Amino acid sequence: MTRLIFRGTGDSMGVPRIYCDCGACSEARETGLNRRLRSSLHMWDEEAGNVWIDCGPDFGEQLEAANLREIDTLLITHAHFDHIGGLVEWADACRWQQKKGLAYAPSEVIQEILERFPWLSNHIHFKAFDEPVCIGKWKAASWRVNHGKNGYAYAFRFEHLDTGFKWVYCSDSIGLTEEQQKPLANLDLLILGTSFYHEPFAYETRSVYDVVEAIDLISKWKPKHTVLTHMSHDIDACKDYGLPEQLRLAVTGMVIDI
Repeated sequence: MTRLIFRGTGDSMGVPRIYCDCGACSEARETGLNRRLRSSLHMWDEEAGNVWIDCGPDFGEQLEAANLREIDTLLITHAHFDHIGGLVEWADACRWQQKKGLAYAPSEVIQEILERFPWLSNHIHFKAFDEPVCIGKWKAASWRVNHGKNGYAYAFRFEHLDTGFKWVYCSDSIGLTEEQQKPLANLDLLILGTSFYHEPFAYETRSVYDVVEAIDLISKWKPKHTVLTHMSHDIDACKDYGLPEQLRLAVTGMVIDI
């Protein structure tokens, strides 16, 4: 069995914003449905153990919530702070545990990380994720996607070698080319980043799809189920947006068994 647990569902600033008293931020402080740490996904697998996608600045808090002291494998989508800010903390944990962590990332992402934090390689073994790798019985592949004004990121596609179940984690993307969209067709599960419900800012200033765009895209890609993550305080989980039946918002701690 494989279990996907949403440890972080927020955008780069998380929810609540420290300066904000909007409905979503206020609710996040009171009951917590909208409380969103920086985006990450925890995959527990019978064979692969604890696999973590992205390691943002909330990594320690997320591990505590998971009642974990270590992970087996880390996958990194890109080198923005909200996705790698916890690497320093993980490296320190590896040092104290006298073990070397294992992280997969595309070569250009590894290069960016080590240019900023060259000493991380003393405690974390970074392996290139340019070609497909096997994680337990999951065949995992990465591909480069447009990240709007923020440059690029990578999406990850997983296919089970026995069951054929296919799912994708694509947290930071916008304006995907037709070629970049091909791995997103006919999935069993799509996890897609959408920072706003309907983002009002000029397209050239944006970096992530919004919910309205996602609804159009899934009608084209036809995944069986879609979960939206990487959400800002613009999206309120307490509201009924009238989403399609096969589409839902992620909330912290949500579990999907596959």
